Amino acid sequence: MEAIQVLFCQNRVFIASFVAWFLAQFLKGIFVFARNKRFNFERFVGPGGMPSSHSAFVASLVVSIGNAEGWHQPITALAVIFGLIVMYDAAGVRWAAGKQAAVLNKIVDDIYHDGRVREDRLRELLGHTPVEVLAGALLGITVAALFF
Repeated sequence: MEAIQVLFCQNRVFIASFVAWFLAQFLKGIFVFARNKRFNFERFVGPGGMPSSHSAFVASLVVSIGNAEGWHQPITALAVIFGLIVMYDAAGVRWAAGKQAAVLNKIVDDIYHDGRVREDRLRELLGHTPVEVLAGALLGITVAALFF
């Protein structure tokens, strides 16, 4: 139990990364509320949207580890590689999966309106545009810089 308390209360790398993730999720909800003039709880916790919380989290993780351990350390290189993979996945693979979900949902809607089949709709907002990933990364870098 002490290890969990140390991680959540004393580990600045973890805290900075968590704060960056939380701020990104909070900003998503605020941006959707400002645009649609209605509250959508899913935007506070769900994937996709502006800014990318995945990118904010890993960018803050990279900068925090680099600042805490040194930019020449192997653990920093590992964090950079991990961060690049996460951001590539957020902008590439998951974005494509979201576009496929939209097409499949259209097909299901067309079938449903003909009275044949009703299936659950797939989640379409899975990934991020490159701008959303960049915005998340900048948010994460900023938060990490504030902690270190």
